[in-house]
Amino acid sequence: MFTGIVTEVGNILSIDERSGRRVVISTIMDPEKIAMGASIACSGVCLTVVDKGGAPGEAWFAVDVSDETVARTAPAQWQAGAPINLEPALKLGDELGGHIVTGHVDGIGTVVGTCPEGASLKVGISAPADLAPYIAAKGSITVDGVSLTVNEIADQPDGTCHFALNLIPHTADVTTLGTLAQGRQVNLEIDVLARYLKRMQTLAAHG
Repeated sequence: MFTGIVTEVGNILSIDERSGRRVVISTIMDPEKIAMGASIACSGVCLTVVDKGGAPGEAWFAVDVSDETVARTAPAQWQAGAPINLEPALKLGDELGGHIVTGHVDGIGTVVGTCPEGASLKVGISAPADLAPYIAAKGSITVDGVSLTVNEIADQPDGTCHFALNLIPHTADVTTLGTLAQGRQVNLEIDVLARYLKRMQTLAAHG
């Protein structure tokens, strides 16, 4: 379980396809405090630590990424040198600063445009039709592992939707979202509460 509050931006150091796509990611975390088998959200994808090394400030950890994971997430994320938003799993007693995030990506969105809005950056994202019913104005959504609030939403004739977010300067500076540009694909995870509400609505409609 995560909160969508990114603690750092790491980089993919290497990808070894010979071992079933083992990905090595840089981190400033103390490797002694990273448990083997621990969960770390990597741009919104919950992955398991299978190896680690280095020293605090110049450390690394390795995860195994399945074909299924690659197929269901933004493909540009899985390239050597790519920046990755990192968040360790929530511990009992930690502050829930964002919203409840599972680390299971529901779909891929596409940035339709960005523009400055005061000191912030306004970002428009297109979401696929199967996710559109779960996205609502003032609701929460996770974009590349970052907990954000939907400001506006516009349903499209083809069943998809466009929704708008505002990135404050801090979020833009400490995550990968500050470099978002038109056409870039992003990992989306809908609010878990919206998922259950949609399920209840479906059951009630068939009841």
